[in-house]
Amino acid sequence: IGEGAYGMVASALDTLTRERVAIKKISPFEHQTFCQRTLREIKILTRIKHENIINIQEIIRSASVDQMKDIYIVQCLMETDLYKLLKTQKLSNDHVCYFLYQILRGLKYIHSANVLHRDLRPSNLLLNTTRDLKICDFGLARVTDPTTDHTGFLTEYVATRWYRAPEIMLNSKGYTKSIDVWSVGCILAEMLSNRPLFPGKHYLDQLNLILAVVGSPSQEDLQCVTNDKARSYLISLPHKPKQPWSRLYPGADPRALDLLEKMLTFNPNNRIDIEQALAHPYLEQYYDPGDEP
Repeated sequence: IGEGAYGMVASALDTLTRERVAIKKISPFEHQTFCQRTLREIKILTRIKHENIINIQEIIRSASVDQMKDIYIVQCLMETDLYKLLKTQKLSNDHVCYFLYQILRGLKYIHSANVLHRDLRPSNLLLNTTRDLKICDFGLARVTDPTTDHTGFLTEYVATRWYRAPEIMLNSKGYTKSIDVWSVGCILAEMLSNRPLFPGKHYLDQLNLILAVVGSPSQEDLQCVTNDKARSYLISLPHKPKQPWSRLYPGADPRALDLLEKMLTFNPNNRIDIEQALAHPYLEQYYDPGDEP
């Protein structure tokens, strides 16, 4: 039912439970990077249990380490993902709202465990026929210690470029949970229009597309950019006015656009956090702090 850089996914029947499952065959041992990503995902997903996060039901491998070429990960079966859905369907406002709520609900749990996902995008959001949504692919996730300054340690490549927060491109100073919030904002914009908001062709193009929409950074915003070269580059650019979201998405629910603006704020210190986003009026029909573990 699917294929990726270092494995494939098949659907199967669990003969004990009579449930349909997905089996992910991974062959990670040829490259150290694939090994690290696979191990990281397994370590995180075996510890995380949540309705809006893909589970690991079982791991099947060779009895002997010497013979281990492939690993098989058994997970619940999800029929499609948001990327495929947006290729074929225009979503109603109700669907956008419900999918966004589930993304944030899962992300709240992830962040409460001090994990940054770092690669949120439509193809990593699995869906089934009853509109349940589960976040998957934790191969780039990182566990952060909130008591530690991660300056300089979280700078390796993260996130598919189109969903990457500006501070990842501009700073050498580590980053926070707000990078995931930016990615969710990009996903919300894509759900409203069926097209990516910032489809940058390369690093600078990505930055310029972002600034063309959110406008030039203020003096306060520039203070957050600790990389001198990056700050000088931003100062050298001609002034760009902020685009009204209502002009970009004329038919959208104004409350969705208000939340979008708060998520796609250039300065990560001023960006809305997950708890605030869940409590936003756009999601009031679903918001239930008692049912958001």
